[in-house]
Amino acid sequence: MKKNVHEIEIKLDKEWTECLDKTFKKKVKDAKVDGFRKGSVPKDIYLKNFGIESLYPDAANDAIQIAYKKILDEQKIVPVIEPTVDITGISDSNIILKFTFITHPEVTLGDYKNLGIKKDKITITDKEINEEIEHLQNHMADVVVKENGVVAEGDTAIINFKGYVDGKELEGGSGENFPLEIGSHSFIPGFEEGLIGLKAGAKKTLNLKFPENYVADLKNKDVKFEVEVMEVKTRSLPEINEDFFADLGFEDVKTLADLKKKIKEDLTHEKEHVADDKFLEDCLEKAASNMKVDINEEIVDEEVHRMIDDYANQLAHQGLDINKYYEITGTTHEDLHKQMMPEAEKRVKYRYLIEAIADAEKIDFPEKEVDKRAQEMADMYGITVDELLKAYGSKDIVKYDLKMRKAMEILTDSNK
Repeated sequence: MKKNVHEIEIKLDKEWTECLDKTFKKKVKDAKVDGFRKGSVPKDIYLKNFGIESLYPDAANDAIQIAYKKILDEQKIVPVIEPTVDITGISDSNIILKFTFITHPEVTLGDYKNLGIKKDKITITDKEINEEIEHLQNHMADVVVKENGVVAEGDTAIINFKGYVDGKELEGGSGENFPLEIGSHSFIPGFEEGLIGLKAGAKKTLNLKFPENYVADLKNKDVKFEVEVMEVKTRSLPEINEDFFADLGFEDVKTLADLKKKIKEDLTHEKEHVADDKFLEDCLEKAASNMKVDINEEIVDEEVHRMIDDYANQLAHQGLDINKYYEITGTTHEDLHKQMMPEAEKRVKYRYLIEAIADAEKIDFPEKEVDKRAQEMADMYGITVDELLKAYGSKDIVKYDLKMRKAMEILTDSNK
């Protein structure tokens, strides 16, 4: 057993009988016994008919909460995840509960300063600037009919199509006047490529196969699409002139030189941000490798579950239920759990590293700074401070966030 795993057994006597009484008063309201009105069955009659064991499940839930609070108050233990609990003894006079607590694992901080890590240098080339200008042109391009033209990469083909699997029409596999950008990879492999070279009015049958990672009932199946190209459209790029600069809406951009200057500044800022993130990641990775910590599997599992919940919420905002996601991708909760495990392990290890640095550096913040940060965060989210603290749980979380940020700043600054 790891040093931070604590098994604590507790016996409740008086509290247990109170829990039983409370459960009886709740259950008797719905109890039906011949000769008595609903809700007025005497306790001895109730127990004779249903047995005291019928009260145990609900009463045990209440007893667990009482015992949990009692242990925290008396032993000052600080669990990092929810404890597990087993009922090791139960009767009409007492209940014995065994809690298994996992507390903060012991961390031995290694070298975290002067690690010999170099931040990537930033360079912006003329090619990158010109590519960004082309991107802006494409973004502002007009889509026009391609007279007497054939479908090519980047064009938009307006198509009618109908799919067939096992000789039957594919449900949801047809469309009319559908605008398909060639090269967007919106359809299965081979579909868009099969339209290249066709003219408006042309028809073609595409014999394809659904990919391995498609929905379970279609993956690897043969599919036939009958396609008719109704119209071909292409992008007409705007000229780089005063009108183009005006349409961009960038302040102080009146000439090509101005545009190139702005693009260089934006790319520099973007690359600096990426370089900063990579530098922090490199510092964390190296410092974590110098640290000694034995992390419980349960702590990592808790992090994985948190990550899955976050992912499920992201999918929900996109209108997709997590169970539907499993169905579409042909995966399971266990698959996602396994997939997220390495990232969860890294997150947990980095968290303990940063906390250890904060402790080593004796980082702390006065209430005034914590209040200021809470106000800044509330303003950022467009809510009140009280609403923020209610969502966070307490002001201590805001303080913890400040300490972690400062610890990461010390880590990177000491390695520059």
